[in-house]
Amino acid sequence: MFENLQDRLGSILNGLTGRGALTEADVAAALREVRRALLEADVALEVVRSFTDKVREKAVGAAVLKSIKPGQMVVKIVHDELVEMLGTEGVSIDLHAAAPVVIMMVGLQGSGKTTTTGKIAKRLTDRDKKKVLMASLDTRRPAAQEQLRQLGVQTGVDTLPVIAGQSPTDIAARAVQAAKLGGHDVVILDTAGRTHIDEPLMLEMADIKKKSNPHEILLVADSLTGQDAVNLARNFDERVGITGLVLTRMDGDGRGGAALSMRAVTGKPIKLIGIGERMNELDEFHPRRIADRILGMGDIVSLVEKAAENIDAEKARSMAEKMAKGKFDLNDLADQLGQMKKMGGMGGIMGLMPGMAGMKDKMASAGMNDKMFDRQIAIISSMTKAERANPDILKHSRKKRIAAGSGTDAAEINKLLKMHRGMADMMKAMGGKGKGGIMKQMMGGIAGKMGLGGMMGGGMPDLSNIDPKQLEALQKQAEAAGLGKPGAMPGLGGLPGGLPGLGGAKLPGLGGMPGLPGFPKKK
Repeated sequence: MFENLQDRLGSILNGLTGRGALTEADVAAALREVRRALLEADVALEVVRSFTDKVREKAVGAAVLKSIKPGQMVVKIVHDELVEMLGTEGVSIDLHAAAPVVIMMVGLQGSGKTTTTGKIAKRLTDRDKKKVLMASLDTRRPAAQEQLRQLGVQTGVDTLPVIAGQSPTDIAARAVQAAKLGGHDVVILDTAGRTHIDEPLMLEMADIKKKSNPHEILLVADSLTGQDAVNLARNFDERVGITGLVLTRMDGDGRGGAALSMRAVTGKPIKLIGIGERMNELDEFHPRRIADRILGMGDIVSLVEKAAENIDAEKARSMAEKMAKGKFDLNDLADQLGQMKKMGGMGGIMGLMPGMAGMKDKMASAGMNDKMFDRQIAIISSMTKAERANPDILKHSRKKRIAAGSGTDAAEINKLLKMHRGMADMMKAMGGKGKGGIMKQMMGGIAGKMGLGGMMGGGMPDLSNIDPKQLEALQKQAEAAGLGKPGAMPGLGGLPGGLPGLGGAKLPGLGGMPGLPGFPKKK
């Protein structure tokens, strides 16, 4: 969503950080470019003016121009103002009210209200352990009520039975009553939309609000609509009184202006964002994390959360123990590739890594994408149990059979085997016997906080005693296997705790962590 804006702002701000000193003219020139980049991203003009004025006011002060690293100070100011524009702190759906808590979904037709209703219901059911009832108030759109019923079946959430001929206000009253009688904690009202804002729509929304007394009124807006979304938000807020925003299709290739504008114009928080079509692809909106992504600073916290959600703790612990013994077969490689796909694939993970956003295009052009992972998983799946456990038995006839079964060729199989061999050698060296085994020296914090959590507070592996000569030898070994070079296959499992390590991406040491093999520190 923010890739174009990220590229533009990144190049502008990199030009500032590369200088030893800044003049007011330098700051003014940079802000002109920032203003142009924001306007091209479809950010509302009034929001752009306010943003650049605030940055200029702080960036031309003596504290910045005379500081040791003025360029970095300006970047910090831009970052802080972006956070301020987006809402400072993340705000979740408020359920602090007498049950059943009524949530009213409003928005234009086609914005994704019904799907978002199902996603929110599933989220509240799975994460918050709430008993939820969904009710469709859309009596105009054909099959709208049936669509919500099907989503209820899919997610295991109760839906209000349809009674033909009832008005939206009557359905709202019946839904609240049914929720009370059924012991539901939350009732979500999916209202009708229009192709554009009109008076009958607003009157209907007002009547439903009066009848159901909702605790939350969430405006669902398509993030690809650009500046029109700002007028939409303002109109709904003035006429109905929204309590928060939900932006859909944040995984699209839009320019991101809606997300940056709507909160600033309405003053209402963006509470949730839709990041895909599946029912679990709904995330809370964290302004600081989004600002970090826009400025290419990554989002390690979200990466940790994805790892915690998608990586099996027992499997991670078992993998860490196998790595400590120097064992790493093709079953392990397939598991790590599968985990990486669950976490959003190569592009999703790279977008969350600090300073890595610029690598995505290079890696894609080198053929490193999720399709490559699919082919590699297909190759491993076409092997027998014995072949996966002992790849050394794979000779020409076996490779020919595997290639036919996976729809690949011998060259791709050889490439996979070479990559695995290099990784297995590294695992063996890292798990060496005695005090000299690097993996043994790192095991203190592994799997204590699964995934990348092994590096977060309290679980940091002790790397202080690792011999630099061992690391240097492993680095050469990794490069010989094609694992430590930019654009090479990432070294999966290279980081302690089971997180797929992006070995070929030159990952800088996170939180002061020394660069492991395939992860040299950024100079």
